[in-house]
Amino acid sequence: MHPLLKVAVAAAIVAGATAGARADDLTVALIYGRTGPLEAYAKQTETGLRLGFEYATKGTMTVDGRKIVIVVKDDQSKPDLAKSALAEAYEDDHADIAIGSTSSAAAIAMLPVAEEHKKILIVEPAVADQITGDKWNRYIFRTGRNSSQDAISNAVAIGKPGVHVATLAQDYAFGRDGVAAFREALAKTGATLDDEEYAPANTADFTAVAQRLFDALKDKPDRKIIWVLWAGGGDPMDKLMDLDPGRYGVELSTGGNIFAALTAYKRFPGMEGATYYYYGIPKNPVNDWFVAEHQKRFGGPPDMFTAGGFTAAMAVVAAVEKAKSTDSEALIAAMEGMSFDTPKGEMIFRKEDHQALQSMYHFKVRVDPALAWAALDLVSEMKIDDMQIPIRNKR
Repeated sequence: MHPLLKVAVAAAIVAGATAGARADDLTVALIYGRTGPLEAYAKQTETGLRLGFEYATKGTMTVDGRKIVIVVKDDQSKPDLAKSALAEAYEDDHADIAIGSTSSAAAIAMLPVAEEHKKILIVEPAVADQITGDKWNRYIFRTGRNSSQDAISNAVAIGKPGVHVATLAQDYAFGRDGVAAFREALAKTGATLDDEEYAPANTADFTAVAQRLFDALKDKPDRKIIWVLWAGGGDPMDKLMDLDPGRYGVELSTGGNIFAALTAYKRFPGMEGATYYYYGIPKNPVNDWFVAEHQKRFGGPPDMFTAGGFTAAMAVVAAVEKAKSTDSEALIAAMEGMSFDTPKGEMIFRKEDHQALQSMYHFKVRVDPALAWAALDLVSEMKIDDMQIPIRNKR
């Protein structure tokens, strides 16, 4: 671990343990899966959050005259722990605003806690549509993209008349929501969805599921694609490739991911999909600072979930500056419809469901021998107005 990252983690542990914030401090609680299956995502979120607060406050770590104190709590991506950690943050640590969590299941468990305490919860990076859909309440805002944004952008990237698609996803809220949104979006492109397969998150052997996918596509005319939606470990892309889909004329496609997963993408030069963030794509002053500063401090560019943490911090600062308060009603009034800068450019909290509307990026994989991971080259930016993201709550 980079020495500066060790310092940041140590400081976070101290902040979480002492909860010594003064009454006039702005206390922000980060609930995340720092240990468990999604720890790589969680650690990036924390690094990005700290950098984002630094950037948004011009290094002062104060907003509206209040010192920002970050309290961190590890929920291990477990719903019961996430629920109790958030309650503890609001009750014992007197958190003004909370951010989290890494797992969609954990985040869903946290939603009623925010409503019960009448406190703002910014969801980052969990993506299940239910979070801003049927499980949503008015205290929930999300800076992370949702399953529909992922799915619609990927459907637009690969879907065309005559294309036949089958999907493979994890069998829980993240995967089910994602495929449901993908199915809906793909239908509008003229492509055909021929099969959906779901597998447990801990699946190690994909032979049987791969054969069902191959059987669904192998006799179809024209272009045939398996679209994979997977999070955390056990990424099936390599294992599917080992089973030689090319013998049936079948291609693979998936969304963007963290560098560790993009290493495996080197096997797929020319593969297309859509991503939430890749450091080389956005061109704006925020991303320029973010990439340069991360490179200087940690010896490499920022990853996908680092951008998410940075974005959450910028949303907090923008909201408190606009509301001139951390009163929940004042924050809700300020944040509904609020636009704010991020490394991806402008985002807007949609009034109806508090989902951050944002650009997504159609990419093509390029293999660069100088990089340990596959580079994602921009094909096109899908801007807010280019994607009709459904409102799925019952407000």
